[in-house]
Amino acid sequence: MINAGFRVEPADYAVDFADLRAVREPVFVVEQQVPIEEEWDELDPQCRHVIARDEANRPIGTGRLTPERKIGRMAVLAEWRGKGVGDALMEALMDEARALGWPEISLNSQTHAMPFYARHGFEAFGDEFMEAGIPHRKMRKALGAPDPGRRPRPAPQGDAALREFTSESEVRDFAVELLGRARREIRVFTRDLEPALYGHAGLLDALRTFATSGRGPSVRVIVVEPERLRGESHPLLPLAQRLSSVFALRTPVDPEDRQAAEGYLVVDETAYAFRPLATRFEGSGCLDGPARARQLAQEFDRRWERARELTELRALGF
Repeated sequence: MINAGFRVEPADYAVDFADLRAVREPVFVVEQQVPIEEEWDELDPQCRHVIARDEANRPIGTGRLTPERKIGRMAVLAEWRGKGVGDALMEALMDEARALGWPEISLNSQTHAMPFYARHGFEAFGDEFMEAGIPHRKMRKALGAPDPGRRPRPAPQGDAALREFTSESEVRDFAVELLGRARREIRVFTRDLEPALYGHAGLLDALRTFATSGRGPSVRVIVVEPERLRGESHPLLPLAQRLSSVFALRTPVDPEDRQAAEGYLVVDETAYAFRPLATRFEGSGCLDGPARARQLAQEFDRRWERARELTELRALGF
C-alpha cells in the first residue's frame, strides 16, 4: 500500500524487529511511559505485523493482528501524525483480517484514541479499564466478506522462503550457504567477530573463496566491540591481513551505533542473515530477499560512514 511520502507493508517479527522497536519504544515506552517488559509480549512472535516506511525506508508506524483476532500496538512517530499513516495502517490490518476470513475484529483503545477508531467503524463496548496505567475501552467491528481478489500472502517457496535458525550450527550453515552465493560485496555487522561463527573453518573457506574470486570482491566488517578481541587470536585476522585489498574493518564511534544489539550478514544486497540479538543464535535469513537485504545494506552503509578504521587490530596481527 503506497501513499504520499510513505508506504505500508507486511513485516516479519524476527527480520524487522529493530524497525518495530524503532517505532514502538519511542511511542509507548518513552512518550507514554509503558514499562518495556509490558511492551514486548509473548504474542509478538505469533502476530501478523504491518509497518509504515517513509521514502528513505525508515520505519514510521506499526500495527499488529494477534491470534486473538485483535488489532494492537498501533503506533506512529510524532512527526508523522496527522498525515494519514494511522489510517493506512488500519486499512492494511483490516484487509488482512478480511482475507483471513475473520467475521469480526476487536481492539483495546486508549480512551483519547476512540474517535480515530470510531472513524473506521469500530464501536465501544464494556466498561473503561486500565492497561499499562492508561484508561482503555474495548471496541469492535464486524468485517464484510473478504475481497475475492485479496488473499493472505502465500508462504514464499525455494530461495525466497524465510529461513529461521535457533542454534549455532544452523546460523553457521546458513551463513556458509549465503557466502557461497556472493558475487560482489559482503557486509558484516558483528559485536566481536564471534569466533564460533566468523572463525569457523567452513565459513573462513567460503570467505577465502569469495575474496580470491578475481571479480573485484569487497568484504566490509563493522566490529562494535573490538576491545573484546584483545589478547585473542582470531582466525579471520590473518586472512584479512593477507587480502587487505579486499577486507576493510571499522568500528563505530556514534553512541547509538555502539548500542546496536543485532548482528547481520548481507550479500550483494540480495540475501541476508539477521539476528535481533547478536548474543543469541535465534534469527532468520533469506537467499532471495532483496527488499530486506537492501534495507540492511543501507543501514550498514550509514553506520560505515560514521565509523572509524579499526587500527587497533594491528596489535593483534592485522
